[in-house]
Amino acid sequence: MWTYEKPDNLVEWWKESEKKFGGNVLFWVHDGQGGLNPIKYEEIGRRIANARGGLAQLGIGKGDAVGIIAPNCPEWAVLSYATYGRNGRYIPMYEKELLQTWKYIIKDSSVKFLLVSSKEIYEEVKNFASEIDSLENIYLIEGSGENSMAELEKLGEANPVEPELPHYDDIAILIYTSGTTAEPKGVLLTHGNLTYCSRTGLSLFPNLDENQRGISMLPWAHSYAFSAELNGWINIGGSLGFMRDVTTLAEDLTIVKPTYVISVPRVFNKIYDGINMKMADAGGMKKKLFDAACEAAKQKREMADEGRSSAGVNLKHALLDKLVFSKVRDAMGGRVEGSLTASAAMNKEIAEFFYDIGIPIYDCYGLTETAPAVTMNCPGAWRIGSVGKVLPGQRVEIDKSVSEEGSDDGEIIVYGPNVMKGYHNKPEETAAVLMPDGGFRTGDRGRFDEDGFLWITGRIKEQYKLTNGKYVFPAVIEEEIKLIPEVANAMVYGDGKPYNICLVLPDFEVAKRWAAVQGVSADPDGLLKNEKFKADLTEKIKMYLRDTFGGYEIPEKYLFLREDFTVENKMLTQTMKLKRRVVIDNYAEEIEKLYS
Repeated sequence: MWTYEKPDNLVEWWKESEKKFGGNVLFWVHDGQGGLNPIKYEEIGRRIANARGGLAQLGIGKGDAVGIIAPNCPEWAVLSYATYGRNGRYIPMYEKELLQTWKYIIKDSSVKFLLVSSKEIYEEVKNFASEIDSLENIYLIEGSGENSMAELEKLGEANPVEPELPHYDDIAILIYTSGTTAEPKGVLLTHGNLTYCSRTGLSLFPNLDENQRGISMLPWAHSYAFSAELNGWINIGGSLGFMRDVTTLAEDLTIVKPTYVISVPRVFNKIYDGINMKMADAGGMKKKLFDAACEAAKQKREMADEGRSSAGVNLKHALLDKLVFSKVRDAMGGRVEGSLTASAAMNKEIAEFFYDIGIPIYDCYGLTETAPAVTMNCPGAWRIGSVGKVLPGQRVEIDKSVSEEGSDDGEIIVYGPNVMKGYHNKPEETAAVLMPDGGFRTGDRGRFDEDGFLWITGRIKEQYKLTNGKYVFPAVIEEEIKLIPEVANAMVYGDGKPYNICLVLPDFEVAKRWAAVQGVSADPDGLLKNEKFKADLTEKIKMYLRDTFGGYEIPEKYLFLREDFTVENKMLTQTMKLKRRVVIDNYAEEIEKLYS
């Protein structure tokens, strides 16, 4: 059995932080006028105690499930820690989700108390109480009347209760997987899983302290932001502001002014593309200065890698950094020191660019079932392109029995104090991934290099074989295609087919430049009918891929799309994973024509 360091439960985790950092700001909340209102640890602590008392009055006790449908907000955190104090199970759900998915999760997890963010959602779920046996109360974050969060806290303030201290092996949260191919699975994560993961990950970043400020942009209903950001920042005494919406991210960065960012590569890819487009459009001296700054930074980095230094290069870099790169940093709030990313490995070129401008990006790897961190890059051990080294306390093995003969990679198997207890109500699915010796089969393929850095090579379930016998890992190809500025999204397909094809969503904003040069309309519908536009983009993709992939991997034919893959059209999960089968079914007729 694993030995968990104290505190090994999230109740004491919070109590220690509240005691040490009570006067610190925990949350910065938008005031609607371009400013931020601070909420301190001590205030959140009072609200947690009151909500805990309210839950007790409503009969919530050990093992009971408390659900929430809401975006990241102070109330989300308050209710979660109040639930742990009753030794209950927290069940977070995404605000933008299908009604039947909410209903499935609430019923499967036996939610007893449900909190929702708005009256609109309340109207959608209010009948659940008569349809789901376990559900007794539905409360609203909004307002102050009956069945509101304010009323719950008022009830608890009048009837205070001391927190119960969970055992490290007690379930703290059920995080439901995205369900790309089947119904969602509730991942049972313990207090020990979660405290180990946050603590051990933070130990690799000794410079993170109570002065850090983050910007919350990824949903806490997913394990990555939940462990790395919410629980992690609480542990160090730092503070968090909020992204209001993906469309306001640029403005929110300048308002919140984060020092560290928990994000995903796609965010940095978009920033990188935007910078390069802006410089290309500006041209002239601005473009020359930008190119010179990039070259000076590259020279400095490469010399440092070789253990060399040059006063001339350093001086040139310092001058150009102030003239050029400081403007990029200012656009991100002016204080970002670094970032942690997950979900996909950063492109090497983009990662090097952000390092050069003073914002190192550290890739990590994990799954919901591992709470989630398995490997991490960090200031003390960093290799761009890899997902880092295995966290202390874990063991990772590579099972090559699933690979083709001669491959140096295999399935990643994880052992450690972060591995889930199983899937709720799904013994067969649990047995399929949890080995008798405690190992968790991730379904991901990877390899270790000679220095112990893990490299992800593909997803076993996503790989397929062409009729020529060659195996293809589509996600790797897609990630490269999406780095082309003219491409907004892409999906590669070819399972059991003679060659790969690619569904491409052009970036119609970037395409306006092509249209201007060609003297044609930039209307998206018109561009999708323009054979030259499609031929030029096809050739650009093929040329871009030819130095990285084998000829059999490069898509031969292309289907150009008008609509993106989104959560709303059911082609993406809430964590932005592609539902390949849904996409294939939606475009079955068009795909078949590409093979005719």
